[in-house]
Amino acid sequence: MDYALTTHLDLPFAEAVDRTRAALAEQGFGVLTEIDVRRTLHTKIGAELEDYLILGACNPPLAHRAIEADRRIGLLLPCNVVVRAGEGHTVVEAIDPQVMVGISEAPELAAVAEEAARLLRAALATLTEGAAK
Repeated sequence: MDYALTTHLDLPFAEAVDRTRAALAEQGFGVLTEIDVRRTLHTKIGAELEDYLILGACNPPLAHRAIEADRRIGLLLPCNVVVRAGEGHTVVEAIDPQVMVGISEAPELAAVAEEAARLLRAALATLTEGAAK
């Protein structure tokens, strides 16, 4: 099972991050958390890694519906979006919300995951307008 929705952008990393935040906001997602994986791994263990940022994106109405359907679903929230430097481009990947449907047994999550996937795909499509590789 492919668990990511992915696009490649012909943009510098910092610009791709800014555009990703804006595209997520247009679809009703706020960024609750941000993890600079490159800096963290360098600081903690001296590892070298390309620019790699994890954005914890949350659409409050969808998160509420998901939690109402299955209280344990918070283990899979927020929706992680990764922005990372590739070779000559920047990669933006979002978790496919359909993954939570496969893990949880709550049938109500199917509609929530479908809506979240639609919104995340729309955000990625917005990113690729004029910037896709």
